[in-house]
Amino acid sequence: MPTAPIRLLVVDDHTLFRRGLIALLGQYPDLEVAGEAGDASEAQRCALELQPQVILLDNHLPGVTGIAALPALREAAPGAYILMLTVSEDEQDLGNALKGGARGYVLKTAEGDELADAIRRSARGESVVSPDMTGKLVHAFRAVSEPAPAAPPTPSDPLAALSPREQEILRFIAQGASNKVIARALDIAETTVKIHVQHILRKLNLSSRVQAAVVLAARTAA
Repeated sequence: MPTAPIRLLVVDDHTLFRRGLIALLGQYPDLEVAGEAGDASEAQRCALELQPQVILLDNHLPGVTGIAALPALREAAPGAYILMLTVSEDEQDLGNALKGGARGYVLKTAEGDELADAIRRSARGESVVSPDMTGKLVHAFRAVSEPAPAAPPTPSDPLAALSPREQEILRFIAQGASNKVIARALDIAETTVKIHVQHILRKLNLSSRVQAAVVLAARTAA
């Protein structure tokens, strides 16, 4: 007797990517996309109605992020395993996702067979993390589990909190480059640049690209 296919809920705010992903998953007879959603609220309603086995969840959603939506989705479909499918390579996002109850964390750069295998493993209750994120998993675990020092030192250079890639992108921002231009120059996805910009603004406690450019200019002039 054939085994019933794994029922999936795909959650991503980019319609073209979502439809492409659904078409890709349709090539695997053991996978069945039962529903799709473009934001956290719609995902919660679909999860409650469809009770999928696996939820593919993007983190960059309008309004409520995927990570923030994890508790509501787990409550709506307690039997579902949630697999983050995202462009973010940030170890803090990785740690928060796993801490929030995600079964795994897979990058959107994964090949079709790799993603299909990750879904199957998630449906079996296994934890799955993209190979590119394995090294960061240790750091993420330490960041989540280790208590923060009582009096952490404050770096004199505000840019010290940025990764080398984020500092590189900040220099492009200071030159007035758009996300598309930066993506082309660094040979990375434009969506990846957008995520890095968000991290830069968050780490520097800023609200705009202009402010980020001013911070770099002030640091260069110092």
